[in-house]
Amino acid sequence: MSAAASDAPWLDLAVRLATENVAAGGGPFGAVIVRDGALLATGQNRVTRDNDPTAHAEVTAIRAACAIVGDFSLAGATLYTSCEPCPLCASAALWARVERVVFAADRHDAARAGFDDREFYELFARDRATWPTPVVELRVEAAAEPFDAWLADTARTDY
Repeated sequence: MSAAASDAPWLDLAVRLATENVAAGGGPFGAVIVRDGALLATGQNRVTRDNDPTAHAEVTAIRAACAIVGDFSLAGATLYTSCEPCPLCASAALWARVERVVFAADRHDAARAGFDDREFYELFARDRATWPTPVVELRVEAAAEPFDAWLADTARTDY
């Protein structure tokens, strides 16, 4: 079976979750995480339901999958999502070390529905002084202490 043929049912599930979420009052996004051909977790956009701007479908699926496997790494897993991941979700997938991300609709479909993430895609390429939200460094004397403590902790779990 080709990759596209084996991916299609998982994408169909992600799209179905997104559509069901709209009917339940949520955003039009759904996600599925699969490893070794088995479903690990699903997620739906819960931003407005939970008043959590980070509760995107991909993030909720990643959180659920990590809880199920008992690890912050989802190495070897595929993230299927109803729409191209925004920068937040793409970053979360990278941090979770998913092997692949496969999406159905793209950023232009999302923009047509009022979810235009273009500003976020372009933001990191610009000088921080031009960002709409000031992000400034104020180096206090103890700024490096957490990293020194981390480096000194021989029992830490590196990630």
